[in-house]
Amino acid sequence: MASPLTLLEIIQKTTDFLAAKGVESARLNAELVIGHALGLKRMQLYLQFERVLAETELEKIRPLVKRRSLREPLQYIIGDTEWSGLRLKVDRRALIPRHETELLIDLIVERLAAPPLRILDLGTGSGAIALALAKRYESAAVMAVDFSADALALATENSRALELTTRVEFVKSSWYDALTPGDGYDLLVSNPPYLTADETAAAEPEVRVHEPASALTSGGGGLDDLRAIIAGAPRFLKPGGLIALETGIAHHAALRELLTAAGFVAVESCRDLTDRDRFIFARKSE
Repeated sequence: MASPLTLLEIIQKTTDFLAAKGVESARLNAELVIGHALGLKRMQLYLQFERVLAETELEKIRPLVKRRSLREPLQYIIGDTEWSGLRLKVDRRALIPRHETELLIDLIVERLAAPPLRILDLGTGSGAIALALAKRYESAAVMAVDFSADALALATENSRALELTTRVEFVKSSWYDALTPGDGYDLLVSNPPYLTADETAAAEPEVRVHEPASALTSGGGGLDDLRAIIAGAPRFLKPGGLIALETGIAHHAALRELLTAAGFVAVESCRDLTDRDRFIFARKSE
């Protein structure tokens, strides 16, 4: 009969197992998965390294470790993520909000001289951008659009948890199709699908296998959805209104041309934390 294992031994074995499956930061993942299974924070784990785990505790740990070994994203296993000061529920219904997109929120705030009164978020997914902006701008009315009913259900759950249901409206729409032109938004923001099919195919299994492909990949070299958003934006933005987009790193020359052709001015590319062109901003002419 095998000797009982301590918490530290379980963490070490789990680390080795996950590393063999190609999981990056295997020790951190092991600690977070085991801590979640046991209802313990990481510091609490460290204080109990020598404790022998009961079989009932191991039964809670095993299925979660198996899911991570199959490269299911850690956030889906834990069930939530911290993003831009918000605790957001995440699952397979929508993309996991990326920390690089937190920079988009900061860049928007830098570019708005006055608080926006009306905000339109296209392709809201989990609701992350819409809800972060609603928290930041307490007088703003936010319209959040997504074509996926599953994503909208998740975003609505997040809105309720954050007590923002009175200020964020969720609408099922393929970009602008269900919206009324001329509504006059001060800010239009979107983090749309922008990967090419080849880029999606080359992504890590956490992305390629587990996250919704429709929220990742766009046709036309990753530009089709960005084209549609830019083409429709002048009908919905107020004069002087700001459009803010997250994009692929190779798109900016084409996007600058598209924005200029659509009548936008003050077109500006911004780099992400890896010093690559990731965000683009422009204003509707006065």
